[in-house]
Amino acid sequence: MNKKLEKILPLVQKPARYTGGELNSVVKDKNSVDIRYAFCFPDSYEIGMSHLGIKILYSLVNARADAWCERVFAPWPDMEKRMRENGIPLFALESGDPLSAFDMIGFTVQYELCYTNILNMLDLAGLPLYAKDRTALTPLVVAGGPSVCNAEPFADFVDLCMPGEGEEVTNELIDLLKEHKKKGSTKAEFLREAAKIEGIYVPSLYDVTYNADGTVRAVTAKDGAPTTVKKRVVRDLDSVYYPDNLIVPFIEVVHDRVTHEIFRGCIRGCRFCQAGFLYRPIREKSPETISRQCEQLIKTTGYDEVSLSSLSSSDYTQLEPLLDKLLEWTIPQKVNIALPSLRVDNFRKDLIEKLTSVRRSGLTFAPEAGTQRMRDVINKNVTEEEIMETSRKAFEGGWTAVKLYFMLGLPTETDEDVMEIAALARRVVDVFYNLPERPKGKGVSVNCSASTFVPKPFTPFQWEPQLSQEGIAARQELLKVSNKSKKVQISFHEMHVSFLEAVFARGDRRLSKVIETAWRNGCKFDGWDEHFKFEVWMQAFEECGLAPEFYANRTRSYTEVLPWDHMDYGVSKQFLIRESEKAKQAKTTPHCRQQCAGCGADKINGGECDARRQNLVF
Repeated sequence: MNKKLEKILPLVQKPARYTGGELNSVVKDKNSVDIRYAFCFPDSYEIGMSHLGIKILYSLVNARADAWCERVFAPWPDMEKRMRENGIPLFALESGDPLSAFDMIGFTVQYELCYTNILNMLDLAGLPLYAKDRTALTPLVVAGGPSVCNAEPFADFVDLCMPGEGEEVTNELIDLLKEHKKKGSTKAEFLREAAKIEGIYVPSLYDVTYNADGTVRAVTAKDGAPTTVKKRVVRDLDSVYYPDNLIVPFIEVVHDRVTHEIFRGCIRGCRFCQAGFLYRPIREKSPETISRQCEQLIKTTGYDEVSLSSLSSSDYTQLEPLLDKLLEWTIPQKVNIALPSLRVDNFRKDLIEKLTSVRRSGLTFAPEAGTQRMRDVINKNVTEEEIMETSRKAFEGGWTAVKLYFMLGLPTETDEDVMEIAALARRVVDVFYNLPERPKGKGVSVNCSASTFVPKPFTPFQWEPQLSQEGIAARQELLKVSNKSKKVQISFHEMHVSFLEAVFARGDRRLSKVIETAWRNGCKFDGWDEHFKFEVWMQAFEECGLAPEFYANRTRSYTEVLPWDHMDYGVSKQFLIRESEKAKQAKTTPHCRQQCAGCGADKINGGECDARRQNLVF
């Protein structure tokens, strides 16, 4: 360990965040590999080590004999202060080497409010912030994750982006970089070749022009780059690479367990949900593969819990056979099975009994809106009767606490829709007290979390405005005073954070200067309430001559050129417009297994959409 680092570790919180050496971490001889890859998560160790994507890609790269992937997380402010005072550059956990020693620096961009952390990490590494100022071929700065669907606000800082799924394109990119390192290519030569790989976006190969009103006039490809960049999609989840071990942290992290993905995509089509459209088409992994991989991971990590991950786990078509297979070995080994992301409309009593065979986990459901009209607007396809029936089953199964997720500020929302959130929560409480055989001596609690609607790219609501901050504050107050039950607790997401999220979700390249200005004035860890500096952000917008309301609170027309229109995530704009119009009429669309809505996602996967092929009705 670096002597300077050894000196400061006793002086910071949770020094194990920075030591490396955890079970199953990979250490190689750096002189025996051709490519060194620093996988960066622009948030704390505890958040990053809970993310499944970093675990998969870390193991995938390290399975190669010619490459070594190491992990880098954003140091907490106390650690950053000590590092800067002692001249310690940002380093990778496995080797302790500075980022400047790596060939490729990859950021996974999960959330819009991590942009300042990306800049902070580059600066801590001693690297220029802007891609144009990093003239050598390496280190190459790349980005992946859901937020690269509109990478424009941070596009000036990265050399290339990887829209879509990373398992296959990562290896192709490493192969290309290895080849061009040997040839002694320039960075420009490499980037032109990289842009030819499906699933690679090189921002510097696209010029953006603007209209007099500030809207985008055109995004124009140059130097042979494709006019439209297609996301990368893995076709077969059973055969795609999956690790047989995971790193086990020394300290507790947010999701301290084995997390296993059971399928990708979502059949539902909720109109606010970006993930539900970005991750299409629907592809399932077989129960045999899931069970085998989960059992192996439990053996190699020592965890006693498996979480079955997806956007809507109860929509997995073979859920019961899967649970039967898992229970064959989880019960004898006293391993718990967690099933997050359950749907209200297909939550079954037999499922409850299987899930509680080892120990009881929490229950969370997302009605999203208080009235049926509003749930139809967002295409939730859940009725109040289903919400009440599911609550009854849960309470009969022994649960006494339920968490419900709602949103405020959805398109067409009225005061009545807001007040009905509290009324619906009260009716869930009543279900418990109306049980024929209520657990003696036990009460019930219903926790309602109300977030602010954020319009996102590649959703039917991408053209809609976010409600003004004054409007959101009024809705929050209305919901508070509407809650008449002591058994119902209501919490709110910080509306200023949601406002900035809306700005950057639909932003353009002019915002890069705002991000840099805010960072230079002290903004970082913006997703953490204790570090969020809203006034500093507003000052940055003012200094740069840009109005955040232009991005967050403005209705866009269907004909406006959107900053992300040159990205192809498979779902056609015509489909999104149809869904937008149906939302205005509060008309629903059946889910994918009931009727194919023609979103277009199956075409990007060579016609292999599981929901369409199965032709099932749930």
